[in-house]
Amino acid sequence: MPPVLVLVGAPGAGKTTVGRIVADSLGLTFQDTDATIEDETGTSISDIFFDLGEEHFRQLERAAVRRALDDRDGVLALGGGAVLDEGTRTLLTGHRVVFLDVGIAHAAKRVGLSRDRPLLLGNPRAELNRLLRDRRPLYEQVASVTVATDGRPPEEVAGEVLLAAGWT
Repeated sequence: MPPVLVLVGAPGAGKTTVGRIVADSLGLTFQDTDATIEDETGTSISDIFFDLGEEHFRQLERAAVRRALDDRDGVLALGGGAVLDEGTRTLLTGHRVVFLDVGIAHAAKRVGLSRDRPLLLGNPRAELNRLLRDRRPLYEQVASVTVATDGRPPEEVAGEVLLAAGWT
């Protein structure tokens, strides 16, 4: 059975936190594809990026998303860059996808200077701004619903996700 809900958005949007709250509210399981990749490889996302390169990571991500969409029920959160893959965007067709929209100021506060986010090394704020600008149209393309997260606690965002998805 496919997931009942898929969350997409930039780093710092709250996909994992909100996804867990939504899953708990519905009595469902939660899966984060980044965590799945780390569990399956025994390696952190950062180490995969640095040791094997972004393309290798994107291949692992593509496979993890495909498996999760095919046979995982519950709530699914995709890594921030999963929508870069055209095949993944196609796979999301027909799924209930929620774009958690976060602005640069709030994303930067949430992400900080995290070394665990390899695409944000160097100048994290500038890189995050670039990611948001470049990926926003892709998030909007796959989403059936957009929920703003700026300045809102995760419980409030989760409540809006549930409402927008028709569960309350």
